[in-house]
Amino acid sequence: MRLLNTLSLLPLLALLTAPPLCAQVTFGSSSEEGQPFRRQEWRVPSPDTDIAAHALLFRPVGAGPFRLAVIAHASTQNVLRRAQMPQPEYRPLVSYLVARGFAVLVPVRLGHGPTGGRYVEDQGGCDEADYARAGRATADEILLALDYLRKQDFIRKNAVVVLGHSAGGWGALALANADPNAISSIVVLAPGRGGRANDEPNKVCAPHTLLAAAAEFGKTARIPVTSLVAANDSYFALAFSKALADAFRSGSGKVDFRTLPAVGRDGHWMIETDAGVKAASSELDRALKPVGKMP
Repeated sequence: MRLLNTLSLLPLLALLTAPPLCAQVTFGSSSEEGQPFRRQEWRVPSPDTDIAAHALLFRPVGAGPFRLAVIAHASTQNVLRRAQMPQPEYRPLVSYLVARGFAVLVPVRLGHGPTGGRYVEDQGGCDEADYARAGRATADEILLALDYLRKQDFIRKNAVVVLGHSAGGWGALALANADPNAISSIVVLAPGRGGRANDEPNKVCAPHTLLAAAAEFGKTARIPVTSLVAANDSYFALAFSKALADAFRSGSGKVDFRTLPAVGRDGHWMIETDAGVKAASSELDRALKPVGKMP
């Protein structure tokens, strides 16, 4: 019976993960501006040249140019949950960033929700988890979207900030080897992969492999990283998150690890809430302070 149920889901999964049917891939704005914060739908490049990644763009009032902040969303190994994922908005975090003069892009990576397509950042099973490859794949997707927005005349070409949540934070760690003249700082929020393995709190799939990959990312890192983790994160316990930061630092990466207070039932998701952003605001202010002059 279980096999039959799984087989019956295959057509649905194929439909949910299929790329959109279109004759030509186009990028740029795809809707009028709305509320709040000039909310606008955009299409940005993805690693699959046949698929434009869906994204939301938020902006302050005015013509800019604005500093750019890119928010990299969380992920899951569950194919059905990925396919059903709604467009992430991180509204409280967006509100915080727009109030400080940032234009904010929230792209949806391949294999997720409205973008669809193949899941290129698959980490594999627990025994053979390839966290380094998964992180680099996520980093590549973030960079494609970021570079496209930097070409817009209302965006500053320098001092970009990347904020990554969970698996998005893991990809942001891998992105720390990018050009520091373009990206001034990276903030990772509860970063990692393989957390809450088998739905058990604070159990990490192949933890030593994850730590080794963090050290590998640190060897080539050129951009300073701030790591923020809540005291009640059930995916990555504080002790493990600190060990992850230490591993990144051991490879010569610069990371400032900060503990945030417990928020809600599970601090792993605190950055999606008003209370969580309020709790993190002083650390975010420090990490995202203005850098340099407009080129």
